Amino acid sequence: MEARLNPFTSPVLGKVFKHIIAAGKALEDSTLPASTQELVKLRASQINGCGFCTDMHFKDAVHAGESAERLNLVAVWREATVFTEAERAALELTEEATRIADAAGGVPDEVWANAAKHYDEDQLAALVGVITVINAFNRGNVMLQMPAGDYQPGQFG
Repeated sequence: MEARLNPFTSPVLGKVFKHIIAAGKALEDSTLPASTQELVKLRASQINGCGFCTDMHFKDAVHAGESAERLNLVAVWREATVFTEAERAALELTEEATRIADAAGGVPDEVWANAAKHYDEDQLAALVGVITVINAFNRGNVMLQMPAGDYQPGQFG
């Protein structure tokens, strides 16, 4: 399977992806735990059906020391006992923000308040940023039909 268009060889899309990548890099320096960031990226990618990003963030998380058990349970986090309350709040916010079109009025106040119990303002800002960036990547990669399975941890930087 080949992508419809290669974002890395397209002058226009290459510039767009470069800026999205830069936004993602800025979030790496935040105080939001890296493990939480990977869980969020994986969950949004699952919801959006982005095979490329699901593959990438699963492999990056394993490479960073995350357990396959926890990653396998991200899709069913509500029933899983392996996540902290803070991680559960981040996953809930991720789902609500990713499925924003499914709920009139956007992310419910209760979901935001729950996340705010576990994260300070800077971490909440980073959480919003991570969710925004991964959703942008997911949508682009799904449109392009980017193939999944060949990603190697660290291949993009």
